[in-house]
Amino acid sequence: MGQVQFPLSRATVVVPSWRWGRGVGAALVSAAIVGVPTDVIDTDWFTRMTPVRWWEYPALVLTAGLTGLWFAIAVRGSADDRGRTRVLGSSLLSALAVGCPICNKIVIGLLGVSGALGLWAPIQPALAVLSLAVLVVAVVLQWRNRTCATDTCAVESAAE
Repeated sequence: MGQVQFPLSRATVVVPSWRWGRGVGAALVSAAIVGVPTDVIDTDWFTRMTPVRWWEYPALVLTAGLTGLWFAIAVRGSADDRGRTRVLGSSLLSALAVGCPICNKIVIGLLGVSGALGLWAPIQPALAVLSLAVLVVAVVLQWRNRTCATDTCAVESAAE
């Protein structure tokens, strides 16, 4: 069990340590799923036709971190399907946001190369912000539905 003091709260929450492992694992998987095919994480498997833009690195790190945080939070009862859909949908949106604008076959098919660079590329940062906003909402909702039973976490008041 590990204690975490949240800066905006006066409570210390004890979360089962296996949840932190689950969160780190989910963050690593998320980073790989979004970063490798978009070639933000450079590998020999994919080739990017445009250079990685500066904002794509923080977008990838924040996407992975928020996804991991969502999975680390223990929730009551059965799995939250709507929350999982939000997380998976925003990860897909993040992949579209950080991906090479002319490497996306759907965008090229709909807009052509000049449209991909002239229309799609300028809206990709907004897609990244939207994706991160949806992930933040999912994490906040997951936190509100967290499990706080005596056998899984304890809240100690720091106002004593």
